[in-house]
Amino acid sequence: MATFLCISSFFKGADFLIACKEAGNTVFLVTSRGLEGKPWPTSHIDEIFYIQEKPNDDWNLDDLIGGTAYLMRSRKIDRVVALDDFDVEKAALVRETFRLPGMGQTTGRHFRDKLAMRVKAAEAGINVPAFIGLFNDVEVDNYLKTVKAPWLIKPRSEASATGIEKCHTSEQVWNIIDALGQKRHNYLIEQFRPGDVYHVDAINDNRKVVFCQVSKYLSTPFEVAHGGGIFRSATVAHGSEDDKALQKMNEDVMKAFGMNYSASHTEFIKCHEDGQFYFLETASRVGGANLAEMVYFASGVQLWKEWAKVEDHAANGSSYVSPKKMKNYSGIIISLCKNLRAGYEEFDDPEVVWKLHLDNHIGVIVKSKSEKKVLELLDKYADLIKNKYHASAPAKASSKS
Repeated sequence: MATFLCISSFFKGADFLIACKEAGNTVFLVTSRGLEGKPWPTSHIDEIFYIQEKPNDDWNLDDLIGGTAYLMRSRKIDRVVALDDFDVEKAALVRETFRLPGMGQTTGRHFRDKLAMRVKAAEAGINVPAFIGLFNDVEVDNYLKTVKAPWLIKPRSEASATGIEKCHTSEQVWNIIDALGQKRHNYLIEQFRPGDVYHVDAINDNRKVVFCQVSKYLSTPFEVAHGGGIFRSATVAHGSEDDKALQKMNEDVMKAFGMNYSASHTEFIKCHEDGQFYFLETASRVGGANLAEMVYFASGVQLWKEWAKVEDHAANGSSYVSPKKMKNYSGIIISLCKNLRAGYEEFDDPEVVWKLHLDNHIGVIVKSKSEKKVLELLDKYADLIKNKYHASAPAKASSKS
């Protein structure tokens, strides 16, 4: 059996830790000191190591490397796993430093750096909205003159829709660039292509996509983050043209980016103007916002547990057998709630299979054999939440989701 060093600067991945331990492995967790009081599954973790965060909640990487080096004096580490988007590069650094197998720093950047992933996708012939890094004034000026507005200025290393600015004029762009100052190199600009946003949640084993589920955001992450909307997503019709096109496009992305074995969450947009799919971004992790639960009720596949199985088999040299995928339909709806605790008495349809129990939030997942029924229920509950429960808050400057 192998020894896993799992890194998470955010409270997530309990199902991965449990499955990894139940497979007979030794499991170590490295996390932030501020998460010490969280309900980690300690019965399935051999030892937890804490790193004191810096004032900006980030880690001193010298502490991570030094601590790992000290740990390895008496313990053998076989695999390093990043459980959160913000830890992909940390895990890659540990692997590179100690020459451990898995995703290195170059490949890790393709799943973390929004500019690097766009460059890589474009090189592979995958559709991406027109983009450029904010490095050179002449190149940016030429971009603004040749690429039609509006544009989005995006941070290269944030998660979800955090920190995105929409611009309609060159003056707006230059004002933002000036305000960024010495940090402008951490941002990119791309053309805003209005359309429907999809997400593909997948598992890779031995460089092959062995599980894939295509879903569509009914409210885009950008709309929710910047407009205070209600988050919704639902399964795309099995075997539809969109389903087949996005499964193929996701395979192309994973191949181009060098994905070996991991979970992934990848987003695409279907442009209203030309009907084409465009790659937006990807991450080598399970999707946030309880999308793993939604995927489970549609497919019967638990992403965190399957990812752990893939890592376990890779570490121990055994063959992984992918699970049989069910073809149900599911949908999720989540909103901030003006009440501390949500009351679910009115969410009484038999299709409701999951309820969110989190302070000042309300949310459910519905499941059915019928795509139409799922969409009808999501519309019904969206109206109910909007009229009775919904609260909104401004987007935060930084978020781990």
